[in-house]
Amino acid sequence: MTARVSHNPAESRYEIFLDDKMIGLADYELNDGVARFVHTEITPSLRGKSYAADLMKATFEGIRAGDLGEVKVIPVCSYVVLYMQRHPELHDLLGIPIEEAAAACRLPRRVV
Repeated sequence: MTARVSHNPAESRYEIFLDDKMIGLADYELNDGVARFVHTEITPSLRGKSYAADLMKATFEGIRAGDLGEVKVIPVCSYVVLYMQRHPELHDLLGIPIEEAAAACRLPRRVV
């Protein structure tokens, strides 16, 4: 099965599908040239299979292509913060420094 991501501007979100079934989403709030990504989720039985990463990769490709107009991104959702930390090539899209975004959200603690 191949995952497909689409932008749903009526719901202010990007959605990921397997076949015709939506398995996840990334919600955003768009205001004054800023896209705040506030929530990301994947169907619990499909977590850990890289679908969230696929969703965010396609989401940022869409943003670069102009899906939301000319915007800066503020990641509020902890997953989006972590994804952007792991992908410094996206930092030019940030509306605030990634360190500030990470400090503002509750990132899961790493077990050493």
